[in-house]
Amino acid sequence: MTQEQPPPLPGSTAASAPAPDSGADLALDLEALTAAVGVRPDRRAAWRFVRAFARDWSPRPLTAADGRASAELDAAAERLGLPLPAALREAHHLLGLRPDLTSNQDSLLAPEDLYLDEDRGVLVFRVENQSCAYWGIRVSDLGQEDPPVVFRLDVPRPTADDWIAWLDRLSVALVELVLSEALCADEDLMGWLDPEDVPAAFRRLPLPEYPTAQRPGSRWYAHDGVIIRDDHGTALLRARTEEDLDRFDGEYEGI
Repeated sequence: MTQEQPPPLPGSTAASAPAPDSGADLALDLEALTAAVGVRPDRRAAWRFVRAFARDWSPRPLTAADGRASAELDAAAERLGLPLPAALREAHHLLGLRPDLTSNQDSLLAPEDLYLDEDRGVLVFRVENQSCAYWGIRVSDLGQEDPPVVFRLDVPRPTADDWIAWLDRLSVALVELVLSEALCADEDLMGWLDPEDVPAAFRRLPLPEYPTAQRPGSRWYAHDGVIIRDDHGTALLRARTEEDLDRFDGEYEGI
């Protein structure tokens, strides 16, 4: 039996030479990230960023074999009796079979594991590793191609609707997922620092600030092969290579 081939991968256009201020010094496709979160958001740019990030920050680039088949997503939609937004389908087609990019700490749920919070009308697509936090899409927004994402902490006394706004577009939330999961992908390349010690040389990435358990929220920075997520209580860093980490340690010894 011939296995079904997924649709062409989103964001699969040929790479061009880095544009000025494209983020080449960061080892990130800053141009794609800026387009993904801009005033006129480009969802395909989000997937271009993810493809470039996988190529430069993970053991191997993304290939067609790393995506879920359309039949799996169709079966999930039929089981739930709900449409799946285009952005969620595209993400699963792109990297749904790459847990090293999606599930090192928290997990992008497989199509068969997607479920509905029936009491609050939210489709849950991502879960924290100890089920302390959840990410979802309101059922009322599932008709949108790239809907807003809501977030909920597991609290002892939940309210009638304790889901709060998180990021305005699912594609941007999935970029954040890939970045956050990269932080925990390799213990030898990660570290912690005080947010007040984030070096001035680090450039603020254009991802919107978003809420966490520690208000006011998280911000991302990058410089010279190192990314940092500042959660306003702690900051977690990840270097792309051992050389990048050694350089960071040498330049910022003692922070």
